[in-house]
Amino acid sequence: MSNINKILIPFDFSEASINALEYAVNFVGPNRLIDILALYVSAMPTAESEKNTLKADFTKIAKSFKKKTKTPPAFITAEGEVIETILTAQEQHKTHLILMGTMGDKSTDEAITNTSRLVLEANCPVVSIPFGCSIKEPKDIALVMGNEKIDDKEVLKTLLDVARTFNSRVHVLTIYKESVYEEESVVESTESLLEYYLEHFYVEHAFSKNQDVEEGILDYINKKNIDLLAILPRNHTRLSSPSEGRLTKLLTLHSEIPVLTLD
Repeated sequence: MSNINKILIPFDFSEASINALEYAVNFVGPNRLIDILALYVSAMPTAESEKNTLKADFTKIAKSFKKKTKTPPAFITAEGEVIETILTAQEQHKTHLILMGTMGDKSTDEAITNTSRLVLEANCPVVSIPFGCSIKEPKDIALVMGNEKIDDKEVLKTLLDVARTFNSRVHVLTIYKESVYEEESVVESTESLLEYYLEHFYVEHAFSKNQDVEEGILDYINKKNIDLLAILPRNHTRLSSPSEGRLTKLLTLHSEIPVLTLD
């Protein structure tokens, strides 16, 4: 049984947030008992009449999607700073997963978007949904691992939930810069853990040499037609640079498929 029964979607009526809502509706589908809660955050207090208008507009958008859910997506509003308000709402409403749309920015490595901030600050799994990505079930998932051990096995629960829901194949990917033997020796100690926690959904552990870790990941995504990329942000700072969360930020900026940040 899945542990995911409520999803939070930051929603501002932008193309990226509408795309994320449609992805969530497709993710939940017509038969799963998962609630979708859309959150509109405004900097200033919103009049009741305006709230009603926003809710009506949201309902029209949700009804326009081809796929429907058992329970229609709900819509709420809140005031405050965007990220702080989202995180507060996630705790108050006890949502198990956040889905957030992003326009990304392939032209830079330095941009800080609300999505890239959220995935690093949230204490729950977050899926960033790039605008323009295919709205489809994640049948092939790539979990990126470096030369670190998984300190908290609980973080794999969400990945397993998704794999069970869609009967997905989970590919584990390690990008190495120098010696593959050093990477393999460390990974061997986690292999039984992966097989145990990811069950029969775990299909392979691939190793690829590339001085640019992000480039190696994106190449693998294209080669294997991966539908969803999963990363462990707190364990991956060593892969690309000493700056905390750099790889996570780069992938949320540049990936053309959804990125699941496990936490």
